Amino acid sequence: MNADPAHADPDSVNQESQAIWDQNAEAWDAKMGAEGGAWQKTLIAPVTERLLDVHPGEWVLDVACGNGAFARRLAHLGATVTACDFSAQLIARARSYVSPEGGRIDYRVIDATNEAQLLSLGGAVFDAAVCTMALMDMTTIDPLLAALRRLLKPGGRFVFSVMHPCFNTHAVSKVATAVDRQGDLRTIYALQIEQYLGLAPARGLAIVEQPALQYYFHRPLSVLFTACFRAGLVMDALEEPVPAPPAGPVDCFDWANYREFPPVLVARLRLP
Repeated sequence: MNADPAHADPDSVNQESQAIWDQNAEAWDAKMGAEGGAWQKTLIAPVTERLLDVHPGEWVLDVACGNGAFARRLAHLGATVTACDFSAQLIARARSYVSPEGGRIDYRVIDATNEAQLLSLGGAVFDAAVCTMALMDMTTIDPLLAALRRLLKPGGRFVFSVMHPCFNTHAVSKVATAVDRQGDLRTIYALQIEQYLGLAPARGLAIVEQPALQYYFHRPLSVLFTACFRAGLVMDALEEPVPAPPAGPVDCFDWANYREFPPVLVARLRLP
């Protein structure tokens, strides 16, 4: 189909996106494994866990859970987890993992862009919700945010991470420049940003092994957080983690060289 996401019917684009993730599920699972990829374990999960602050016995909703790597981590921390994704193939992969905490995870095939499907999970039942690196994959985030207002208990928190809308989109290029500063030869690492406010949806790669290009729906900070506030959520934490300094030689375009520019944004919001 390969519709132009900027002009196509959103439902059609969402259906195509779902089919793409089903197609990519095997490659994605092979790359992420049982515990998630390198960025998940070293960059994203530590911040997310700290902001989510899960306590044993709490009930947590993991939205767009993929192959279930973070859901399994939440269960290991003592939470009871409902984990959902709109890709039936990814949910099948998640269910294939066996762990001591597996009995505390309920995997569901649910489309996070469909408010009615989300509300089928109940009302005011979750202590917390999390969405790891997936909001930028969704055609719309309003249904999810509206549903969270009814799914979370009063005071419940929602933590999400996304590719940083300012520094890590398909309109950003990494630039490595050799310079001479009075005899001091060095490499300067910078970003070239072509668009931000008017960035249209586009297709691209998340991992080089995936067979099909996926859709990206990057949103400016104002659009992203206005949607959260419109749903009645209040932000009380925001972090921009960067990779650790490289321990040895790395490719010049590795994010470890661009530590002035966080590739990921992690936010916590609460339901008053």
